[in-house]
Amino acid sequence: MAEREFLRPRLRGARFKGGVIPLEVLRDLAVLEEMLIEVAKWKFLEANNGRRRAPRGFSDKVELKLVGIEDGSAIPVLAIAFAGAYLPNMDPMLPHFEAARDAIVAAIGAAEQKATVVGYLPEKALAYFDRFGRSLRDGESMEFQTPAHPAVARLTKESRRRLVLAAPSAQGLTEDVTQRGLIPEADQEAMTFHLLLSDGRKVKARMEGQVTEAVLEAFNGFRSGVRVAVKGVGKFDRQNHLQSLESVEHVTVLDPLDVPARLDELRTLTDGWLNGKGLAPRAAGLDWLAAAFEQHYPGDLALPRLFPTAEGGIQAEWSLSTRELSLEIDIQRRMAEWHSLDVQSGADAERPLNLDCSEDWQWLAGEIRRTPGGVA
Repeated sequence: MAEREFLRPRLRGARFKGGVIPLEVLRDLAVLEEMLIEVAKWKFLEANNGRRRAPRGFSDKVELKLVGIEDGSAIPVLAIAFAGAYLPNMDPMLPHFEAARDAIVAAIGAAEQKATVVGYLPEKALAYFDRFGRSLRDGESMEFQTPAHPAVARLTKESRRRLVLAAPSAQGLTEDVTQRGLIPEADQEAMTFHLLLSDGRKVKARMEGQVTEAVLEAFNGFRSGVRVAVKGVGKFDRQNHLQSLESVEHVTVLDPLDVPARLDELRTLTDGWLNGKGLAPRAAGLDWLAAAFEQHYPGDLALPRLFPTAEGGIQAEWSLSTRELSLEIDIQRRMAEWHSLDVQSGADAERPLNLDCSEDWQWLAGEIRRTPGGVA
């Protein structure tokens, strides 16, 4: 098959530094090929008035290939190939695929600018965005440019959502999710289970073979408060409420002190939770703290107990050997006050920490690690 360079999307985000592309992102590129073919058929019919369908075998002789990955924020180099064509630019179908590429990029650009995407793509093509870009996380993007659209068009979680919901028939969209909760119900005959979230809602999921053991362990430990983290694909409605888990990849039984799970519990607090006083921790701050612990706190260290503070912050506490350690966290300013007390000698120490600074997280981890009992 003869081939030529076709598209060079740029992946931006911490996961893509050094030219790294996680395998889950490569799945998105496979969906891009499916969408490209669908839109190319639409462009062919537009250019050939009177035709009701594309020629037989329209898509059989074309494929999109990953031919290289450039460093920096990773840039996958995609080529288009036509079977039996010595020169790809001589294939009569190439203009329709180029027009399809340009239409997809134009739609992404419109969605980024919160403009209407109607007219750029047919409704059934918009449905592909339910799978294309699903691997993107907060703060990540795919950037596209073509000769016809030199301005950068960015696909993000937000613009992808607009593209999916631009189709009037769309009832919602799917997202890659990790949800924490309890399992109060498991049906081994139907091979399903329910995950009880911290806000009291229950979502249903399939109990696939590889997760059955963990699901049943959590089900049997429900009354003891055994929690799990369920990773899979969630179905959300137009109001962004989780309706169900369409598929489940992993189920992990959590440590009783799991930080994100405890922070999920604290999301249910409302202002006045402390005898009519006390500010509830804000959701954005809890999101940040959960992500920060996941990123910076080593997995082999003892986990703290977490408590809300009257000011809307979080207090982390460790009782290790003869030392009582605490970290009072301002989740809005992302600052903290560290305090260490040796209950035998009475020696104490304090230090302010900037929890947006990786070096301060390293210092914190070092303090926990050198304390007897600090390594789990």
